[in-house]
Order: sequence, then structure tokens, then C-alpha cells
Amino acid sequence: MSVLGWLLPLLALVVVLGGLFLVATANRLDRLHIRMDAGWAALDAALARRAVVARAVAAVVGDPELRVSAERAEAAPRADREAEEGDLTLRLSRVDRTALPAELAEELTDAEHRVVIARRVHNDAVRDTLRLRRRRKVRYFRLAGTAPLPEYFEFAEPEV
Repeated sequence: MSVLGWLLPLLALVVVLGGLFLVATANRLDRLHIRMDAGWAALDAALARRAVVARAVAAVVGDPELRVSAERAEAAPRADREAEEGDLTLRLSRVDRTALPAELAEELTDAEHRVVIARRVHNDAVRDTLRLRRRRKVRYFRLAGTAPLPEYFEFAEPEV
């Protein structure tokens, strides 16, 4: 066989293996984006639950500013959500938990724990997605497609 007879199958094998490698990377990136979206959905649900509990706490302690802060945090668009949630966290940290009924204090503590866990899960998914998206092969071959660049969700964690 001539050199061309050996070179063409070898080149074809390299192209096929490279294509399979890129497909596997694109699938991994897709799974990470799905994980990130699921993490955001869980975080959004945990934040909504905390806002409901915060409104109940506001009714018990008679704090209209806390109620307004909870409503603003729940209704805020995603771009403004971090600031509103940070404000709600600050207001909840000032509430005297011993003045609350035991069940409501436990519910508030549980809601805050769930927010902390959901935020960490979401931010871990964002970190992993960003790490893969920064690789050269993902950028050169545009494997992320038109998916928006993921963003961390940061606010002060409650002291629970």
C-alpha cells in the first residue's frame, strides 16, 4: 500500500475520534446547563418559601417594613433579586427569634437553611459550567451554542 493508502484511513480515524470527543463535551456541557437551571429553580423555590415565612413573621411582630421587603424580594426580577434578598436577609437577622412562636421560629430557621443549601448547589453548578465553558475547545468550536453565560447568585448568608 502506498503512503496515501495509510494516511487517509488514519486521518479519517482522527477526525471521527475528534468529533466523538467534541460531541461528548457538548453533551456534558448540556447536562451542566440543565443542572444549573434545576439549581436555580430550587433556589427560587427556597427564596419564595422564605419570603412567605418572612411575611408571617412580619405579621406576628408587627413589622410592615419586613413585609414590604419580603414582597419586594419575591417580586424582583432576577437582575435585582440579589440586592432585594440581601435586604430581606438583613431584616430577618434583626428579628428577635425568642419573641416568635416556637413553630414559626423553627419554620424561619428551616427556610433559611434551605436557602443556604439551594444557593450553594446553584453556585456549584454555575462554577462547574463556567469551568467547562472556559476551555479552548468549547470556545473554538462554540459548543455552548447560544446559551447565556451563567451567573452566580450572591447575598449575605443568614447566621443560622
